[in-house]
Amino acid sequence: MQAPVGPVGPEPATAEKSRDALRAAQLYYLQDLTMDAIASELHTSRSSVSRLLSYARDHGLVEIRVVSPLDRFSVLQRDLRDRYGVNAHVVPVPDSTSDIDRLERVALSAARILTPYFDSNMTLGIAWGATINAVSRHLQKKETHNSRIVQLNGAGNTSTTGIDYASEILRRFGQAFSATVQQFPVPAFFDDPATRDAMWRERTTRRVLDMQRHTDIALFGVGSTFSEVPSHVYAGGYLDAEDYAALDEAQVVGDIATVFYRLDGSHDGIPLNARSTGPDPAVMHAVARRICVVSGASKITALRGALAAGMITDLVLDELAARTLLTEDTAQRLRTSRE
Repeated sequence: MQAPVGPVGPEPATAEKSRDALRAAQLYYLQDLTMDAIASELHTSRSSVSRLLSYARDHGLVEIRVVSPLDRFSVLQRDLRDRYGVNAHVVPVPDSTSDIDRLERVALSAARILTPYFDSNMTLGIAWGATINAVSRHLQKKETHNSRIVQLNGAGNTSTTGIDYASEILRRFGQAFSATVQQFPVPAFFDDPATRDAMWRERTTRRVLDMQRHTDIALFGVGSTFSEVPSHVYAGGYLDAEDYAALDEAQVVGDIATVFYRLDGSHDGIPLNARSTGPDPAVMHAVARRICVVSGASKITALRGALAAGMITDLVLDELAARTLLTEDTAQRLRTSRE
């Protein structure tokens, strides 16, 4: 149980309510007062105290963590940490849950996990996609100052600029954290690598690239052609038949921010990467905290490649995905040892 994080600087119309909610949270969580005792101290009703505590949780004034070293989720998290060196967050979701509902529950947990990590004077890099779009819908409000949200890869293709889709995701993050938003108004993929190289020399583009290089946190999902909930880059008209053929030939298993990689984590020699507007893996590796959100067992192959590439420091995934990842990896190790 963490202490309230302090006033969040709300609009004047809600300043008094936020102060009361913060006071109620301090009395309830830090001083162990009952709601009846808090109601008496604040000269209000017990039901009003309940609403103030709910307001405090919903607006990021208080953060709640459930910690148990004995349950199966903690064991999975420990195993993932020991095997892959990541800070894992396993979300309890029944195996019978539909893929869409599974995504929503993982996204909700990821949004809650992100909030304490991001603070004032920080830059958050966002890779648009179906998973991060879901995360953006569950963000809690947390007031920060001098913070920035930067788009990590372009979103346009031959049928759309992608601005509406990507900007809505970024807008939600900016609004939740009272942060300025920097879009990246370029295509997801250029037709010619030389065009990208020329564009990267422009001062307006270099400014965004510089922001990406100074990102404190990167938030992303893994793209996969095998996912039950289609990754946006594969379902949104970004790739044609020739692109898919080239990816198959290069043995690509997934992408992060439209930069593709193989099962062993390598990305060199994949032609589409020369046209991609996503950040170079070296840029991503320089980010101190790299949060990957994965839902469902169908993305495990793509996740294994991302882990092999060392792209992830923090991993948020559901229980089924965690078990599948560990099981598949164990099976692969056994096959390798027998060869």
